This record gives sequence, structure tokens and C-alpha cells, in this order.
Amino acid sequence: MELPNDCSANESVDDATVRAAAAGDRSALQAIYEVTSDRVFRLMVRMVGLQDADDLTQQTFVRAFTKLDQFSSDSKFETWLYRLATNEALQHLRREKHRRTKELMVEPAIEATDQVEQDERVAMVRQALDQLDPELWAIFTLKEESGLSYQEIAQTLNIPEGTVGSRLNRARRELRTLLAKLT
Repeated sequence: MELPNDCSANESVDDATVRAAAAGDRSALQAIYEVTSDRVFRLMVRMVGLQDADDLTQQTFVRAFTKLDQFSSDSKFETWLYRLATNEALQHLRREKHRRTKELMVEPAIEATDQVEQDERVAMVRQALDQLDPELWAIFTLKEESGLSYQEIAQTLNIPEGTVGSRLNRARRELRTLLAKLT
């Protein structure tokens, strides 16, 4: 199944729209959803897999829309929304005690001549990612897959920026170790 085209990747929700939505303006709520839903869905696919991404995306928006009055414009709205989405995904992973990873996409320039070898490599990476602690996995996913900055990840997870760097390095080290054991 293909992910929707993220045509709103560069769009941002302005403070006036958020205030209008918090006041109950349905068109403002719709505008927020249209601008941000693809990004939240993609994050959910990366964190919990395609099977649960739709439900958790909807839960994130229900939670966000009921908590709009708690948003302070100290940070970007999208950062606050990513925090809610990440927390929703982590709660799901903890409840289920089973982590899923997104399908790894191989760059077209890195086409493997032997599909079996490529499939084995993808399976090894998935297996290594499954063994990472959920907190490390979340930071790794937000950085490597969603392309968030250290500052945005810190705001999303409500942790210091320095902690993001150290946990990201730890996640990468653990992944290297796990992959070395699997080869």
C-alpha cells in the first residue's frame, strides 16, 4: 500500500488558525487536519506500522483537538502535534508490547542485483530496530525518517536537546552492535 503524497510538507499552521480552532471554528479544525494529517500519518507508519497508523493518527487528532486550549505558541504547532503523536505511538507500543517497523524503502540508486540478499538485509535491519528500546527508537525515527532537528525532537519528546544527541548516538551504537550480531 502506498503512503499518501505529502503535498503539505512545507505548509505550517499559523497561530490565528489554531486560536480559531480552539474557539470551535470547524473550518479551522479542517484546515489544521488537511495541512498536518499526512505528516502525522507518515510518522505513525514509521513508529507503529501501516496496520495501526490510521487508527493512531485519528486518535492523535481527537486528542489534539480536545487539547487545543493547552497549546502555547512558544513552539510551532506542528512540534506540539508531533509530541502528541509520538506519545500516542509510544503508549500503543507499550500497551501492545509488540513493536512494528515501517517497510524500509531502498533508494532507486541502490538497486541490489540479488533480490534475496536485499530482502535479507531489510529483514536484519527490521529485526535490529525491533530490539531497540522504544524511547531510542522514537528518537532515531524522528531524526532519520522524519528529518526533525534536535531542537524539534527535544520539543516533541519534552526532553533537553543534549539528551536527544546522546540518545541518538546510543541508538545508532546499539543498532550497529545489533546488526553486527545478526551478520
